[in-house]
Amino acid sequence: MARRNEHSLSEIKAMVLNAAETVIIEEGFAALTIRKIAMEMGYTVGSIYMVFASRAELILHLNARTLEDITTRLQPITNTGNIETWLKAYLQYARTNPQRWRMIFTPECTQLPDWYQAQLNSVFQQFATYFTLSSPEQKQTVYALWQGIQGICLLSPDHDPEASVLLLLRTFLRGWHTDK
Repeated sequence: MARRNEHSLSEIKAMVLNAAETVIIEEGFAALTIRKIAMEMGYTVGSIYMVFASRAELILHLNARTLEDITTRLQPITNTGNIETWLKAYLQYARTNPQRWRMIFTPECTQLPDWYQAQLNSVFQQFATYFTLSSPEQKQTVYALWQGIQGICLLSPDHDPEASVLLLLRTFLRGWHTDK
């Protein structure tokens, strides 16, 4: 076992998050336990609770890292102005990181902190840049499209959802452009 004084609290926090991601990627979300994370990083369970008050808090931080990763990877595409290219890249991220991507939809707490909600909104904000949102109703409509895309992805684990997502997007866009 490693000794606590070998690393700062911020280093231990990073180690915990890295070890947890390894467990999720290799074994899936269901296998994620505090004990398994501790074994993966060579520390005690108590060391994890020094930096995270609960498993739920740890999961929020893991999900925030995933959302930040998605936002960072998609930012260059956002600047191209092509929503289909952006959406295909988003779907590719979900396909290549299925365990991490699915976790963002299963937080273990009912009350999401503001910092987490902001991170969650960052991906939607990139998506929403492709639309002119001049009213609350338009924002709600685009958010409903976003939710539909997530639903297709979550309910399509055995096949590639790209065709269904693009059909939904194209149908939506036809209606969006005729409503203006």
